[in-house]
Amino acid sequence: EVQLQASGGGLVQTGGSLRLSCAASGLTFDDYAIGWLRQVPGKEREVVSCISRSDGSTYYADSVRGRFTISSDNAKKTIYLQMNGLRPEDTAVYYCGRVPLLLLKQWANPGVYDVWGQGTLVTVSS
Repeated sequence: EVQLQASGGGLVQTGGSLRLSCAASGLTFDDYAIGWLRQVPGKEREVVSCISRSDGSTYYADSVRGRFTISSDNAKKTIYLQMNGLRPEDTAVYYCGRVPLLLLKQWANPGVYDVWGQGTLVTVSS
């Protein structure tokens, strides 16, 4: 059974930092990339970043590029999202999801992620 468990959310002030973790089990990183997505109630889910362990490529949405960094610890099968310079508009529930490598070119499309984990809430106060 594939499981993705996100953690590390919390309440921070504008300009602060958080590191999210996604613990993965039951999947092979050679076949899948892992992305971080976020969702605000009433809005569509947005992909903010994605990482492919197979070739080390990383991808970022324009809204977070230069502030967020995605990385992986292969031994622990954990994907991290280091978030610096947080803004109130970053407030959302953050999820990690799995995307098949065959669909990696569409990494920014939430529809290609076929397995989700339980989200973690990030709140940035102004």
